[in-house]
Amino acid sequence: MRRKFGYAFGASLILLGLLWIGQGSGFFPYPSSSFMINQSVWILWGVIVLGIGGIAVFITHKLRGN
Repeated sequence: MRRKFGYAFGASLILLGLLWIGQGSGFFPYPSSSFMINQSVWILWGVIVLGIGGIAVFITHKLRGN
């Protein structure tokens, strides 16, 4: 059960980070009224969240628990 939660949590963070990178770079300009579009600070935050998600998935994979 813990591993499923860890994978789901990490994957959610990875997807959120990718979304923020996409909006911050202007690659994913939806919704068009979003304050995040073409704002490079959201690229940085996206990379940070993406990295945390990757670390969460890695740690979950390495743990030998349930």
